[in-house]
Amino acid sequence: MHDLIVIGAGPVGLACGIEANRRDLDALLIDKGALCNSLIGYPTQMEFFSTPELLEIGGYPFSTRDYKPTREDALDYYRRVAVAEDLDIRLYEPVTGLRGHDGEYQVRTEHGSHAARKVVVATGFYDIPNRMDVPGEELEKVRHYFKEPYPYALTDVAVIGGANSAAKAALACYRHDANVTLVVRDAELDDGVKYWIRPDLENRIEEGSITAHFNTEVRAVTPDSLHLDSPDGPTEIANDFVLAMTGYKPNYALLEALGIAVRNDEARTPVHDEEDETFETNRSGVYLAGTICGGCNTSRWFIENGRFHAAKIMDHIAQSVSPEVAPA
Repeated sequence: MHDLIVIGAGPVGLACGIEANRRDLDALLIDKGALCNSLIGYPTQMEFFSTPELLEIGGYPFSTRDYKPTREDALDYYRRVAVAEDLDIRLYEPVTGLRGHDGEYQVRTEHGSHAARKVVVATGFYDIPNRMDVPGEELEKVRHYFKEPYPYALTDVAVIGGANSAAKAALACYRHDANVTLVVRDAELDDGVKYWIRPDLENRIEEGSITAHFNTEVRAVTPDSLHLDSPDGPTEIANDFVLAMTGYKPNYALLEALGIAVRNDEARTPVHDEEDETFETNRSGVYLAGTICGGCNTSRWFIENGRFHAAKIMDHIAQSVSPEVAPA
C-alpha cells in the first residue's frame, strides 16, 4: 500500500513525487509512456517560452547555455532530477481505471493494479489532438504533431491554425524550402502568438513567401489536394501534407474511468477544489495537478505555475495520512 500514486510522470508529476519525498510519503509514479512523455512529443530543438528558473522543480537549479532552454535541455534536466530523487516510476504502463475509496484505492493498469491511500492525476493535455472532423482527416498525410521540418522540404504543406504552434511550424517549413499555405479560421493570427514570432510570420505573408487564408476552414482532405471554405467561396489547392496545429485536450475518457466529474462549462473543467487550493476532486482522496486542472483552457496552467500545485497537494495528503507531520 503506497501513500499515494501519481498518474503522470511529466514535470508536474515529478514535482509531486519530490514533494512527497520531502514529507516522508511513499509515492509511486505511473505513466503510459516515457518519462516526460509530452516533452518528447514537442518539436526537435523547440525553445521554451520560459527561462530556466521558471521550469525548476524540487529546488534543483536548471542551468542552460542559452537564455531559454530547449526541449532537449528540459528532458535532460527532468531526467537528472528524477534520478537524483530516486523516484519510484513505472513507465509504459497505461492506467485504465480506479476502484475503492479514500484510503484504500486500487489503480488499475494494463499490467495489473497498485494499492494506494491517495491518487494524484497529473496527465496534462497533450494526449489528444482537437480534430478538424472533416473527410480525409484519417489520411496518412495529415499530422497533428509537428516534430521537425525536414520531411516537408520541397513539398506543398498546409498548416492549419493561427496560434504559436502553427506559426512556428509554418516558418520552419518555409525556411526548409516547403511551399507553405497557412489556413486560419479567424480573421487574424491568435493574440497569444509571441511578439518575436508574429512579425516574422506577418512579414513572410506580406511578401508572399507564405500564402495565408484567413476566415477559412478546411472542408475536406484528399490524397493530392485540400478543399477549403474561404470568403471567396470553395477553394481547392494542391497539397502533399497537412499539419493540423489545432490544439489538444485532456484525456476525458481517462478522467471518466477515474470517476472524476467534469463541469458543464466552456472549458469542460474537471471538478477540483480551487478555492482552498487542495485540488481535491469530487472523489475524496483523488487530486488534480498541473495543466489538467484547466480542462480545455490549455493556456491557464503551465509548468511555470502548475509545479506549485505539488506542495499544496502534498501538504493536504500528509495531514490526512500522518496528521502529526507539519507542512513542509
